Amino acid sequence: LKFIFGPSAVPALDLVDQRSVTRVRSPNGRTAYQVLGSSGKLYTCYSSCHFCTCPAFGFTVLQKSESLLCKHILAVYLSQALGACQELTVSEEQLTNILLAEEEDEG
Repeated sequence: LKFIFGPSAVPALDLVDQRSVTRVRSPNGRTAYQVLGSSGKLYTCYSSCHFCTCPAFGFTVLQKSESLLCKHILAVYLSQALGACQELTVSEEQLTNILLAEEEDEG
């Protein structure tokens, strides 16, 4: 994994080991992932469009194109593959609030 994903591999595996990945699902099937980062901050990841709200994703992946993903997205993919995601079902309104809270943090 480290050969393919570089420096993100070991921290992502640590996040999986700590069960830091939660799949948040609404009744209509909308899904997002929340990952509790090593700093204690909660990041929202979208595996369907390969995006994370963390600063490392914005800088390393989007701006500099130095990496394909951040440790949070890799942790989501590994958790999916290993069946290690925690599950949380929320209302449509709660999921909308989660998604909007991320936009407010960025703005």
